[in-house]
Amino acid sequence: MADRRVWFRWNSRNSYSIAALYPLVEAELTREPKPGIMLYSFATPQAEEIYEEVSTAEVDALFVAGGPHPSALPEEVLEHFDFVVIGEGEETLPELVDALAEGRDPGSVRGIAFRTASGVKYTERRPNVDLDLYPAFERPILAPVEISRGCPWGCTYCQTPQLFGCGMRHRSITAITKYARMHKDIRFTSPNSLAYGSDGRRPRLEKVEALLKALAELKRPIYFGTFPSEVRPDFISDEALELITGYCANRRLSLGGQSGSERILEAVRRGHSVAEIERACELALEHGLVPQVDLIFGLPTESEEDQHKTLSLARWIVGKGGNVRAHRFMPLPGTPLAGAEPTPLGPEVEAELGRLALNGKLKGTWSGGPQFARDKTA
Repeated sequence: MADRRVWFRWNSRNSYSIAALYPLVEAELTREPKPGIMLYSFATPQAEEIYEEVSTAEVDALFVAGGPHPSALPEEVLEHFDFVVIGEGEETLPELVDALAEGRDPGSVRGIAFRTASGVKYTERRPNVDLDLYPAFERPILAPVEISRGCPWGCTYCQTPQLFGCGMRHRSITAITKYARMHKDIRFTSPNSLAYGSDGRRPRLEKVEALLKALAELKRPIYFGTFPSEVRPDFISDEALELITGYCANRRLSLGGQSGSERILEAVRRGHSVAEIERACELALEHGLVPQVDLIFGLPTESEEDQHKTLSLARWIVGKGGNVRAHRFMPLPGTPLAGAEPTPLGPEVEAELGRLALNGKLKGTWSGGPQFARDKTA
């Protein structure tokens, strides 16, 4: 490979991961394959499109993949790519790029997979990174400030524990405020914003308040508990909502409900009840916040009765003045439900979801393909 330039394959769907890695590698952005070292990050919905792009690329390049899908299925990805970064890339990617650019043996780089004459080689796995040691982003690429990683709940459809571990890690308030200063309004990414500073199972609201109080000194609008970070319904309380309404500009609150069936919630290991979803919505409305609740349709083992219970919850939320974001279950690699098939939606359920959407009370994709759609309005 004559050209040693490094390129990030950029698109709107991988912008957050590229934002975190861009400051760590001397690279340029591109929307098409270029000669040199090509870096990709992608999730399962983009996999086939990216495989086609890489397989038909007529450039002299080494192709490196990372992100949720490559980390879960490295051997599949290596049918198209030369190297896979497994898990978090902050330490692994710069070391791998340096080794490739200098022509050194990549086998000494921990946290990767690549093909050899004898098969796929996996190098030693890396421990999870300390978020404070790495930038959240760097101009010109801005992104919401990632305040936490990891999740202890282990929902069977979710890749977060597989990719980032079951223990929650948090950026310090000092680091968060450093990157928040770069924004005109401040938004975050987190598996559960109200878990900031905690173990992820029990809130530490004094930590949340310390964070919001420090950010308020920046005199910028703060959006907390909105896309792209939701909150768990069992973390909602009067005290938590008083912090949000007291410090933040958002008047909507993103809640992960997922199902109106107690049986399904237990099966997917959500760790909360339908009653907690309803109570969280009621509390949000009492505090002047519109709840936007994520619900998944088509989960494995979901019966027609389960679907009608989730539909009833959706109607209840809308009737109370909230909104619903409907998602179709997608079996993600590396999760306990990776090999499961989505349960087809009953015609009555699908028709009623369509009516709710036409009335402007429901958004998302619940039928016709495993795509997730999100309302980005805070």
